[in-house]
Amino acid sequence: MPSLTFVLPHWLYWAMLVVFPVVAMVLARRGRSDGPRLYSLPLAYFVLVTGGMLGLHRFYLKSIWWGLLFLPLFFVILFANAHQRDARSAYSDAANIVRVSKGTIEREEPRLAEADATLAALRSELAAAEEGSFTRRAAERRLQREERRLENSRERLEASRTDLLEQQAIADTAGADRAFWETVAFVTFIVILVLVAIDAVLLPFLVRRANRNLAHEDEEPLPQLSPEFVKDRANVSSGWTGWIDRLSFYSGEFVSYWAVIAVFVYYYEVVARYVFNSPTNWAHEGMYLMFGMQYLIMGAYAMLSESHVRVDIFYAPLSPRRKALADILTSVFFFIFAGVLLVTGWIFAADATRVSEVSFTDWQLAYWPFKWAIVVGALLLVLQGVAKLAQDFRTLASGVPGTSGPSSGKA
Repeated sequence: MPSLTFVLPHWLYWAMLVVFPVVAMVLARRGRSDGPRLYSLPLAYFVLVTGGMLGLHRFYLKSIWWGLLFLPLFFVILFANAHQRDARSAYSDAANIVRVSKGTIEREEPRLAEADATLAALRSELAAAEEGSFTRRAAERRLQREERRLENSRERLEASRTDLLEQQAIADTAGADRAFWETVAFVTFIVILVLVAIDAVLLPFLVRRANRNLAHEDEEPLPQLSPEFVKDRANVSSGWTGWIDRLSFYSGEFVSYWAVIAVFVYYYEVVARYVFNSPTNWAHEGMYLMFGMQYLIMGAYAMLSESHVRVDIFYAPLSPRRKALADILTSVFFFIFAGVLLVTGWIFAADATRVSEVSFTDWQLAYWPFKWAIVVGALLLVLQGVAKLAQDFRTLASGVPGTSGPSSGKA
């Protein structure tokens, strides 16, 4: 299989985080007719590009049987690549032993070839020495040391020759297996590419056929907005606090679409790693940094929609006025936390910007935007806290929850 060497450019990473949520927010608000749901040709091509190897475009268009054709082919690639990795590992281990064995043979064979002459000289020296003299004892020790050394050389040479024969056979077998499974994976990949190319041409026809089939099905129209979206939007208050609520709402909705980006990025990582044996050095880092920013910026949205974890055993039964009073009394702890987060985040971000801090990986992504996300998230949290405090005073005075009013829910 060919290798994938694509590395996501930094500018494209940031553009993706900005452009994709904007497009998604516009599409989510695009009006839908009251008729049956229609399949979209642009969306079908999008699914083809991102999930064509798995036949997801066929499943999207409810062409189930043809979609099932892609799955076994994809699993053949995974199976072949797994065997190819095992064969590559076996070949690497065997080739290393072969290299060491050849080096040992090249070193020991000349030494043993000179052994007879060396031993003859030492024996002559021993015979010429006087019986019982120091010279004779020294000659005996040299002869014994040389004999032991030569015996060890013969043993190493014999073991190296044995290893060379065994491991060379293993290396040859593993090399052949690797070439075979690589060919299987490559041919299967070409087959999938051919099927995807054919479907790219047929896709307009497939979409029209799928839409015609809707006439024979009882399809319910899609709601324009999800119930969860409508429920969270209802928390937007009236008056001047509504501007802060809308800021929190839109910022939370904006970063929520980053989770969709993660699906596509990790899909690419899985395909690159297990199909092309080319794991990326940017997918995991880019996504966990993205989720870190999402966690920080979503804080105000979570506060607006009352999604934070809290103990409701005493709070839930209270009347609106008593809830507002409890929120006012405990808000001091919230502002201490949010203020510390804002000041600390500012220090971190300023330091990172001053030294142009980058990641320690080969991707070397700039860290300062992520540090400034701490500041943005803390600032949004403080603003939402101010809005919530004002609404609590409003509720305490009137007895009416702060989210009620003529502009409530209009985001």
